[in-house]
Amino acid sequence: MQLDGRKVAMLVANGFERVEMTEPKKALEQAGAKCFVVSPEKGTVHGWNHFDAGEKFHVDIPLDEAKCEEFDALLLPGGVANPDMLRMQPRAVQFVKDFMRSNKPIGVICHGPWTLVEADCVRGRMITSWPSVKTDLMNAGANWVDREVVVDHNLISSRKPADLPAFCRKIVEEFAKSKVRATA
Repeated sequence: MQLDGRKVAMLVANGFERVEMTEPKKALEQAGAKCFVVSPEKGTVHGWNHFDAGEKFHVDIPLDEAKCEEFDALLLPGGVANPDMLRMQPRAVQFVKDFMRSNKPIGVICHGPWTLVEADCVRGRMITSWPSVKTDLMNAGANWVDREVVVDHNLISSRKPADLPAFCRKIVEEFAKSKVRATA
């Protein structure tokens, strides 16, 4: 179940929940993936620890230069500010739509589904999230469930940081099973 060099885009803006990026990144890299921070921010992007400012991370690829076809999978961490900022960026919304249309796997946790809602990518899908995102997902046509991890085709979702061990295992498994690969 190794990821043998598969490239994973981790789409984040300032205010992402640090552990929701760093723990999946660690699991994916241990399985052989190459992870890249993609962001509309220039230079660095600021992670958070709930309500407290956390460390900054280097942006590997500016969002304006990122292309879905260059990656095998997408990770959408949560944090309240992060997906709210991303859903206001047309380029971020299009980037997410491109992954969904190409049927590449997308791992999303906590508040991360807000970007999927904006991209109109949850209609008819079973998904979980942080409880406060439930109504937004249901209004967007999703079937929201309260489970540690939910897999619906190429979409792997989880609720919160406490679910990270199960989420990390499942994204490694699902990303490895995907037959859709980067073309660039």
